[in-house]
Amino acid sequence: MTDVAGAPADVLHTLFHSDQGGHEQVVLCQDRASGLKAVIALHSTALGPALGGTRFYPYATEAEAVADALNLARGMSYKNAMAGLDHGGGKAVIIGDPERIKSEELLLAYGRFVASLGGRYVTACDVGTYVADMDVVARECRWTTGRSPENGGAGDSSVLTAYGVYQGMRASAQHLWGDPTLRARRIGIAGVGKVGHHLVEHLVKEGAEVFVTDVREDAVRRITERHRDVIAVKDTAELIRVAGLDIYAPCALGGALDDDTVPVLTASVVCGAANNQLAHPGVEKDLADRGILYAPDYVVNAGGVIQVADELHGFDFERCKAKASKIYDTTLAIFARAKEDGIPPAAAADRIAEQRMHDAAMARRAR
Repeated sequence: MTDVAGAPADVLHTLFHSDQGGHEQVVLCQDRASGLKAVIALHSTALGPALGGTRFYPYATEAEAVADALNLARGMSYKNAMAGLDHGGGKAVIIGDPERIKSEELLLAYGRFVASLGGRYVTACDVGTYVADMDVVARECRWTTGRSPENGGAGDSSVLTAYGVYQGMRASAQHLWGDPTLRARRIGIAGVGKVGHHLVEHLVKEGAEVFVTDVREDAVRRITERHRDVIAVKDTAELIRVAGLDIYAPCALGGALDDDTVPVLTASVVCGAANNQLAHPGVEKDLADRGILYAPDYVVNAGGVIQVADELHGFDFERCKAKASKIYDTTLAIFARAKEDGIPPAAAADRIAEQRMHDAAMARRAR
């Protein structure tokens, strides 16, 4: 079903009427010469300019791309709020297979669209985009982070993203087992790409028993050739059923926790880097009902956004790592709030983030 303008009615309903909407601005971008089709979604600027990455992905439909941009932008508002950043939430998606259509011309055109927002949106890397891409975008847009050190940037943000997830795992272990150490814990990682392979390094170093899977055989092979004790499994369906699994870490695309996966999860904890892991409202309660501790994704994977935000003020890695270390304390505080309020951790995190955004918006109106 579409409305009179041809836009999918369900997307417009999400934007204007649903609890998942409330976005301030959505920009549809097209440059026919380069083949660019993109969506830039700004969910909130209550805390400051919207900050979020650029995803380059071959969506099946334009409607799916818009919906993903809306969901991801909303998630960034909550992530930035919980990370203590003075930034609102935004996200951009470029429609298409980056292996086929990505070009300098397309990235420059995209940079011009971001620049046209005059600083309301600050972009960075995400799935399908890399540091080299941000260097190109930055030639047209000064509101670009995630650039290479040679071009005044901080480089690959996946290093601190993985470090933050590791801190979230430590907090989960402390809350559930009374000890933050991960030594001898059985941990399964679904997706060992930009973030996942760094996470493996932290876990192997601590002495965890690590299981991995990825749709790309070369990504798994890179891990197992470097770490002979890491165990590769066929797919995610097998990984979530590994006997005695302590922690499951979804580190690929969103929607990893749904009505099919939650009932068969063997892990006691879910803590991973993927965005939007809960496939639909209610999954967080299903996890809680099964006694599975869920570390909210947008809290534990905030290390990367902490890094790119710092780049705007002159990047310092040790300063960023110190901020990312606080993800441990933030995660513990969320678990405590969840217990106090009698709600799942995901709901507790939402309440804390919403309160910070509300307070900032009220302070702005009072000026």
